Amino acid sequence: MSAFATRVGRSAITAGLQAADVYRLFARTLYYVFRGRRSRGATLEQLYLIGNKSLFFMTTVMGFLGMITVFQAGLQLERVVPDTSQLGASFAELLVRNFAPDIGAMMLATRVGAGIAAEIGSMAVTEQLDALRMSAADPIDFLVVPRFLASLVMTAVLVIWGAAVAEGVGLLTGWSVFDIRPGTFFNLMMVDVGDVVVGLAKCFAYGAAIPLLSAHMGLRAYGGSEGVGSATTNAVVASSFAVIVLNAIISAAGFLVFPQ
Repeated sequence: MSAFATRVGRSAITAGLQAADVYRLFARTLYYVFRGRRSRGATLEQLYLIGNKSLFFMTTVMGFLGMITVFQAGLQLERVVPDTSQLGASFAELLVRNFAPDIGAMMLATRVGAGIAAEIGSMAVTEQLDALRMSAADPIDFLVVPRFLASLVMTAVLVIWGAAVAEGVGLLTGWSVFDIRPGTFFNLMMVDVGDVVVGLAKCFAYGAAIPLLSAHMGLRAYGGSEGVGSATTNAVVASSFAVIVLNAIISAAGFLVFPQ
């Protein structure tokens, strides 16, 4: 029993220390956003790498998920009530408030989070970060901030694009399988301001959390290629966990501020 309590206590202390490190990284990142000396080209490059390079991945995933969701929801709806005219309106609300930001962020946590951790981790184990510090350049300013800004912008852009793709594929699925006319399916009657605000809040929260946690894991990498692999794995796990926790917090706050 004492050994179990010791392990739990050690894990709790480690988690608390890492949370404090991430908070300090966030504070320094915000400072360098306004006072940094990085080049504008670094941010533009990350916008391309995070946004354009993720476009096909996001389009494919959201398209298939939109098709599957509408198909399964339509089948269940037909078993309960024969009328499927409200399927499109319900799907649009689910898409804006939860489906697009949550699933999209989980996809970006695997691709973008792993890439950031691997790149920064490789620089850490090859002492390139030490070379930056010796040149009076803070790695947070030159490496973390461009990825933070790019992720903040492109997460929202990719989620909006993914929502449009899922809505379009869902519309085609509803039309071809359940004979729901496009004008009937594309119905934003159930989408209100609260849904849009909550969805955008999730986009920006996820867009900030993924690069911060991934960069944190990369900056702590050591021990060669094995350390880089461990940092990459930890980044994906931490980013995915952060998405789930932030989803619960923002959704709860959204229901309090914008009750259904």
